[in-house]
Amino acid sequence: MRKIYLVDDQPISNFITKKLIELEGFDGNVEDYTDPTMAFESVVKDENALIFLDLNMPVMNGWDFLEAMKNKNVRHRIIILTSSTSKIDKEKAKEYPCVIKYMVKPMNKKKFSELSDYLKAS
Repeated sequence: MRKIYLVDDQPISNFITKKLIELEGFDGNVEDYTDPTMAFESVVKDENALIFLDLNMPVMNGWDFLEAMKNKNVRHRIIILTSSTSKIDKEKAKEYPCVIKYMVKPMNKKKFSELSDYLKAS
């Protein structure tokens, strides 16, 4: 079973996402990080994971994270989970083949149910 990484500088966002993942029935390994640089160090060691990634974070934002993955040739599936409703951000996300979904917070069970197929593949 694959691993899921939650990368968001807000602990409450990671907590909510983790609970929603559990409600969808995923019982695999879920790791949450509030420090994207630490998350990146773990992600590059993994071979196949699903990553929930926030864009607006200090030190290393989501775009920096995506660029670092691209530069290291790391190929995980990424769901951007952000507060940004910017069309520019949505379009920019399409430039990264690893980004499979762009979702705007706040999350709830109904919105999260759209992701059940991705979780089953994890």
